[in-house]
This record gives sequence, structure tokens and C-alpha cells, in this order.
Amino acid sequence: MSQHKKTLIAAATGLALLTSVNASAETTLRLLTWGSYAPDKVVQMFEEKYPDIKVEVTFSNNEEMISKLRATRGAGFDLAQPSHDRIHSAQLEYNIYKPLDMSKIDLSNVDSTLLDGVKANTTIDGKVFSVPHQWGTTGLMADKTMAADFNSWGDICDPQYKGKTSMRLKRTILLAMAFDMGEDPFAAYGDLDKYQGILNKVTDKLIDCKDNIKAYWKGGDDLSAMMLSGEIVGSETWDSTAFKLYNQNKNIVFVPPKTGALAWIDTFTLPRKGKADDAAYKWINFVMSPEIIPLMSASTGAVAAVNGGIDLMPDDKREALKAAFTPADIKNLKFFANIPPGVEDMEGKALEKIKAASGS
Repeated sequence: MSQHKKTLIAAATGLALLTSVNASAETTLRLLTWGSYAPDKVVQMFEEKYPDIKVEVTFSNNEEMISKLRATRGAGFDLAQPSHDRIHSAQLEYNIYKPLDMSKIDLSNVDSTLLDGVKANTTIDGKVFSVPHQWGTTGLMADKTMAADFNSWGDICDPQYKGKTSMRLKRTILLAMAFDMGEDPFAAYGDLDKYQGILNKVTDKLIDCKDNIKAYWKGGDDLSAMMLSGEIVGSETWDSTAFKLYNQNKNIVFVPPKTGALAWIDTFTLPRKGKADDAAYKWINFVMSPEIIPLMSASTGAVAAVNGGIDLMPDDKREALKAAFTPADIKNLKFFANIPPGVEDMEGKALEKIKAASGS
């Protein structure tokens, strides 16, 4: 064999080895997150900053996150984003998460109240399992030209709005109506017999309410379509959906209910068998950086869990939020409490009973 051929073979072999090494060095960060929490632009910017990391996104919700991770015993994903109240009991029951290494997360600008709240909810045996990412609320939305006094959960069932209101058949409406009826469902979590009694009353109320409901919404798109078309004049809603509609029609506003809007905090949480922890920590710090927060809030419609998060929102969403909430409304927020084992099964049966009665 000539020296020239030997040189070509050696070069080809070296190139193949180099390609193999580079391919094996690439890390895939598998995100299990909400529908708007990994916008294309942010993913692109992250991959440009970290060219050795490829982001793979699976969109989900609280129930599906738990279900997917339970089925795999915490495998298949490297970073999940469950809400702060859905972590403690899921971890105790299914052991699907692992503690965070707090030294790898830049917490210098994270809102201390939200951070302390999430840590309190998700600390097990002295180990912290989650930190906050975005927060928002569930409350009411109304077209003030047709429902000016729509300001309590019970107004969804007010006969004057018969056939013109909506709600989502999920556990949130059960909790909301419990507060409206003078109960504190979170305080009853420690006594499941008492909680069942509250659920029974709420179930009867929502079955009686069925003729008021134009349709039960399942996502922001169908709710938005009903509001913009005038099919409904008021509804239970995520605040982010209302904020988006406010930008299109200033008569459609988010209304914090008299008893307080229900507040959630979506988190960063590591699945137990994730394989890309370092990439996950990079993603957390990246999306919580000041230059990325406005892009993320523009996509989610929610508020970043950082100091001054409201001021970092896009102009239209910041305007809508400030139009909706007074300082007193913020103080009156009802943050979701940790869900004890068994509660979701009880709530599921209540929701099925309401669904069957409504013919949905």
C-alpha cells in the first residue's frame, strides 16, 4: 500500500473517530413541560449558547407529568415543571423525583417569598425538590359591557347569565366553589371526611349550575373563541388567557374573585432517573436570566418568579395584569396547598358525577 493511501485511510479513520466522539458528546435535554414554556426562539437561543446540548420538548400538564413519570419510575425526562402543590405527595407515593443541588442554581434574583413557599411545599427529609419558575392565577373573566358585576365564583351560576358562562371541569372549579360557599377546602385536607362533605355540597351546586353553562372549556383556545364571539359573557379562566384577550378587546378583563384568585407556581423539578442534570441546571439558569424572562413571559402570559417579574412582562400583558389586580387582590391570593394522598381520587369522582349529570 502506498504511503499516500495510508495517509488517506488514517485521515478518514481519524475523521470517523472525531465524528463519533462529537456525536457521543452531544447531550439531549428532555423537557416535560407546559405548552408555552419552551418557545422556539428560547430553545434556539439556548442551543446556540450550548451547541453540545439538544433540547427535546414534550408538552404536558400536571396530571400527565405524574402519570408519565410514575409509569417509568422517574425515567425518560431530565427536567419537569409540575406545579408546586403536585410534588410532595407524588414524591412520597411514587418516588419519581430527586433532590436539587441548590449550589448549581442562580437564586440571586429569585423572589424570596415564592422561593420560600416552594421550598416549604417541596422539602422532604431536609432535601429540596423544586424551585419556582413562573406563577399565575385562576380567576374570572368577564366582558364588562355585558357582565359588569361578574366578580364571584358563584356568578358563573347566576340565572341572569343562563347559557352564557363557562368553566373547566377540573379540580380548580371544585376548590373555587368551595371558597365561594364559605368553606376552606385547603384547611379540610387534614380531615378527608370533612373534605368529602365539602365536595358533596360543591358537586350538588355545580350540577344545579349545568344549565348556566354554554360549554365546558378544555383549553385557552376554545375559551377565547367563546369570549371573543360573545357566546359567553363570563367564565372561570387562567389569568394568562384573559390577558391575551384584553390585548384584543379592552372590554374583556380578568376579575379576581371576592374570595381571592387561586394562585399556582410552576416549578423546576428533576425526574429521579434523568440523565442530563448539568444540562437541566443550565436550562434553569438560562430561562431565568433577565434577557430571556420577557421572551418566556410573552409566551406563557405568566409572571417570572423573580424580583420585579411583573415589570419584565411584555407591555400588553403587564398592562392587563395591572388593570386586573390591586395590591389588596395580590394579598388575597389563595395559593394551592399540597395535595394529600387520596384527595385527587375523591375529586375525580366528584368531577365524573358532574360530567355525567351535564351529559358532557
